[in-house]
Amino acid sequence: MLFVSRTRYRLPLSPSLVRKFEALRGELDVHVFASAANGSGREAGFTLVRPVRPRALDGAVFWVALPFRVARLLRELRPDAVVCQTAYEAAATLLARRLSHVPARVVVEVHGDWRTSTRLYGSRARRLVSHVADVLAAAALRRADAVRTVSPFTAGLVRALGVEPADDFPAYMDLEPFIREPKPLPEHPTALFVGVLEAYKNVDGLAAAWRAAAPRIDATLRIVGKGTRTDVAEALAREGARWDSELTAAEVADALDEAWVLVLPSRSEGMGRVLVEAFCRGRGVIGARAGSIPDLVEDGVSGVLVPPEDSGALADALIAVLGDRTLAERLAEGARASAAPWLQTPEEYARRMRELVA
Repeated sequence: MLFVSRTRYRLPLSPSLVRKFEALRGELDVHVFASAANGSGREAGFTLVRPVRPRALDGAVFWVALPFRVARLLRELRPDAVVCQTAYEAAATLLARRLSHVPARVVVEVHGDWRTSTRLYGSRARRLVSHVADVLAAAALRRADAVRTVSPFTAGLVRALGVEPADDFPAYMDLEPFIREPKPLPEHPTALFVGVLEAYKNVDGLAAAWRAAAPRIDATLRIVGKGTRTDVAEALAREGARWDSELTAAEVADALDEAWVLVLPSRSEGMGRVLVEAFCRGRGVIGARAGSIPDLVEDGVSGVLVPPEDSGALADALIAVLGDRTLAERLAEGARASAAPWLQTPEEYARRMRELVA
């Protein structure tokens, strides 16, 4: 099996990725084609493309060259199946299959709404290719040999194209730093945001909501993340919020322990890993009714759901939860009980992947 993705891997692999790929290699002969992080080393079974300079051209060069690079690997490896991280890699792989004349089956994973990446992520220049990207993605999903989704939301996106998912199961998440006995809520109420600072996460809406809520409660906002909207985090930090551009998984777990609630006001959301991390730490969620968030968060039980892009409703929810310890503790208890359906071992994930490929 050949994995094709735009993921930036750093070698040697982290312990969590080692466990994932050891489990996969117990079931399948696995090779990975992806991007390399700066300073990445070498490892058997990985073909990584180093970044192009200037960095602004890196994405364009990667996607233009992708069909030809995958075609070369198809000829060399003769895989039975190619698993593509998104519909865009699948479009390139379907072309590569034609170029190479190697009849490998193509499996597409759908982790979220593919249209988000050209409209609400990264440079605004991406919008110039959004129509073409939409057409290519839809064609790839319809022509692939199988489609795997990760949540009811992503399954619905695929079915809207007339395609029935071959399987639906979560991506493997290394949750080891988060699976320990939860701590009680701290004395001081804090709302925590963890995620990339991009338009699809609605960080601008979070800023508007916090500015409306902050004068009415004695609480703190903490932000963890980096991206093209760092200007929003910088402005909030000047106003008293705490901002960390990057934390390790263990540090994110500690940040959840220091918070009363996770806030996730996304305009779109695939399989929200941070939601499961919050559940494992026994922390409720204030989230938008967008993407897969309602698939995980039960309103009034494990969190509070608000209409997407409604900063007023988000402010009201922040005031309600951060101003009422009893409510925050009740949501925390419900969140802890909601984690189980989304947990899986590396071995369970590898078995499901083998069954999908078979």
